[in-house]
Amino acid sequence: MEWTDEGIVLGTRRHGEANAILELMTCAHGRHLGLVRGGAGSRLRPVLQAGNRISCTWRARLDEHLGHYTVEALDARAASFLPFSYALYGITHLAALCRMLPERDPHPQIHAALDEVLDGLLDPHHAGASVVRFELQLLAELGFGLDLATCAASGQDHDLAYVSPKSGRAVSRQAGEPWKDRLLVLPAFWARA
Repeated sequence: MEWTDEGIVLGTRRHGEANAILELMTCAHGRHLGLVRGGAGSRLRPVLQAGNRISCTWRARLDEHLGHYTVEALDARAASFLPFSYALYGITHLAALCRMLPERDPHPQIHAALDEVLDGLLDPHHAGASVVRFELQLLAELGFGLDLATCAASGQDHDLAYVSPKSGRAVSRQAGEPWKDRLLVLPAFWARA
C-alpha cells in the first residue's frame, strides 16, 4: 500500500532513539498515524511541529499496519506561533479536537477548516471566534450539529440571542425571554458572522 497526500501535523511522539510516530490530519485519508525514520532527529524535528503543513507519502505492506511516512515541509507556520501563548494553546486545542475523529476516516471539510483556522490563528481578535466555528463544524461532522441560523420558536433569522440546550437550535431574544434562565447565551460574535 502507498499513497501521497497533504497533511497538517497534529503531534508526534518519540519511538526509540531517533524515530517518531507522526499524527497527521490528511486531506484524503483523515487522521492518520505513521512512523517517521529519523523524526526525533535535528533535521526533521522542525518539520514535524504541530500546525505545520507537509506533503507526505505513506507506505505499508498492508492497510492495517502503522506504516512509514516520508515527509517534506510545505508551510512551516509552527515557528510563527511560538511568541504568542494563545496561538500555542490554539494549536494544542485544535489537535486535541481532531483526535475525536476516527482514525483513517476521510474528512476533507475538517482538513480545509483546520488549515483556514491555523492561517488566521495569529490574529488575536478573530482567533477565538474561528476556533469556535471550527468546533461547531467538527460537532456537525460527528453528527451533533447545532442549528444557529433561525429561531426555533419564531423562525426569524435576526436578533438571535440564545441557544436551546434541549433542541440545539437558536432562539430569538423576544421568544426566549420567558425561558432565558434555562437557555444558553449565543455569543455576540456569532450574530456578526
